[in-house]
Amino acid sequence: MKFYYVYILRCNDNSLYVGITNDLERRVNEHNEGKLPNAYTFRKRPVVLEWFQDFTEPNQAIYFEKKLKGWSKQKKEALIKGDFDRIESLAECRNATHNKYKP
Repeated sequence: MKFYYVYILRCNDNSLYVGITNDLERRVNEHNEGKLPNAYTFRKRPVVLEWFQDFTEPNQAIYFEKKLKGWSKQKKEALIKGDFDRIESLAECRNATHNKYKP
């Protein structure tokens, strides 16, 4: 069975990078070796693998990678820590017009 991995790297400037691969070890090594000079991580090496999730369906992995890329850094940090309550609280709508906040 083939696996696909969505992963989060911590860069040397403490920024987070989200990616997808079918070979996690190889891909992290490529980030650290600087294989692609135009890549986000090229000038932010070394990078450290902070979190990953495996998928058997490539479309699920692609969907989740796109979803994570839209998350705030706080939300990604909560995922890395496994703090699912924090993720839920960060996902709540805080707009004053939201029905939760109407008198």
